[in-house]
Amino acid sequence: MNDPWKRTSGESRRERARNRKDTLKGLPSQPSVMAQAGREGHPPGIGDGRLVSRTREIDDCSFRAFLSAQSAPRVAWATPDGLELVGGGAAAVVRAEGTDRFDTLRADAATLFDDIDADGPPAARPRLLGGLAFEADHTPASPWEGFPAALFVLPRVQLTRANDRTWLSVTSYDTDATPESVAERLDTVHETIADLPMLRPSGQRPGIATTRRLTTNAEWTESVERAVASIRNGNLRKVVLATALDVTLAAPIDVPDTLERFRRTYPECYRFLVQPTEERGFFGPPPERLVRMDGDHVATEALAGSVERGDTPEEDAELARSLEASDKLGHEQALVTDTIRECLAPFGTVCVGERGIKRLSNIQHLRTPITATLDDDTHVLDLVEVLHPTPAVGGLPPERARSVIRETEPFDRGWYASPVGWFDAAGDGEFVVGIRSAVAGGDDATLFAGDGIVGDSDPDEEWAELGPKFQPVLDELDE
Repeated sequence: MNDPWKRTSGESRRERARNRKDTLKGLPSQPSVMAQAGREGHPPGIGDGRLVSRTREIDDCSFRAFLSAQSAPRVAWATPDGLELVGGGAAAVVRAEGTDRFDTLRADAATLFDDIDADGPPAARPRLLGGLAFEADHTPASPWEGFPAALFVLPRVQLTRANDRTWLSVTSYDTDATPESVAERLDTVHETIADLPMLRPSGQRPGIATTRRLTTNAEWTESVERAVASIRNGNLRKVVLATALDVTLAAPIDVPDTLERFRRTYPECYRFLVQPTEERGFFGPPPERLVRMDGDHVATEALAGSVERGDTPEEDAELARSLEASDKLGHEQALVTDTIRECLAPFGTVCVGERGIKRLSNIQHLRTPITATLDDDTHVLDLVEVLHPTPAVGGLPPERARSVIRETEPFDRGWYASPVGWFDAAGDGEFVVGIRSAVAGGDDATLFAGDGIVGDSDPDEEWAELGPKFQPVLDELDE
């Protein structure tokens, strides 16, 4: 049947991608505890079924309790303006490897959404949720087992909250999927949902037993000095160097509980979870939108340059003034703004807004809003592909900066600082930059933080700036 959200316009990149011959097999899906909804075993290969989704509006319920009741894969997404999605199980999984991963994602998603029967409102439409690794040639290894170069899940069971309304959706992608059979499953899941308690955060964090930086202060100083020398020699303009923090927890982490605490502590931030397997998940409260696309409208932001918040309003204002007056941080922010504008220019008309300050609970950033109006049919993945990595997490020139990152950092970034988000049948979607994040499972977690290095960077100052960037996640782990 016709998809009510799909745009059509001649020979788009998305339609050309559909002609790719290869299809991918989905990851195994554990049975969901939401009654029969998750008992279908492995999702079929892309191209082996039709997509049927049934949705109904329900009374509000505990998203935390719902997420806790799901088996992997589990996904969660929430925005500062109130959209919340949580899903469990997989009706379908789209994954990709290598340098053509964006082509593969677009092609397989087009096949998946080609035959769609969905009755929900636009807010609760079927979406693929997931993300990508920082590098296209990423190979899953500790702590990133189960995280390929790209992975997106179409949840089998999903809750959506938007505009003070809540919807429950059950989706099937199978050769014998029918509206009647999916509606029956929806009835069963709805009955189970009604029995879930309205859980609140327990307030009991797992506690931290030990922490270990994977980069020592001396190693950091040497790396920054080499980067600064390369910038002054003209080989680089900027590079973002990251550090990782291995944390041993005193008790197993409760990720749904942690996400709920993020909601209360960082309401101005996004929240996400991508958990491909039972063993570990990637989650965080990132402050930075990579891109949002809705029809021909695009919104993004340049977020670079930061200082801590003050203990008093007067101190906070003084720190903000120092942030705005800093030539170094202003230069760093301008590099990001100019690069994003150049990346979006081929797609349409770009408008750069006025630079200001984005204040979070423990840090404040220089921020420039950027919007664009698209000229032609475009998929949000087209924009993600050209924007990632922005100079705020990579550097300039991009390939040289990425080479320095690979040579310098003694750990695998995995999905850290990478695009995480969702897209739908129309090619619309929204992605964040996966910073202020951790990958965790059981009683261990790895946290990440990075800092932009330019020509006048001081190693000690840059080292000091890393601490506050660990805190959003670290504070929710420590008792």
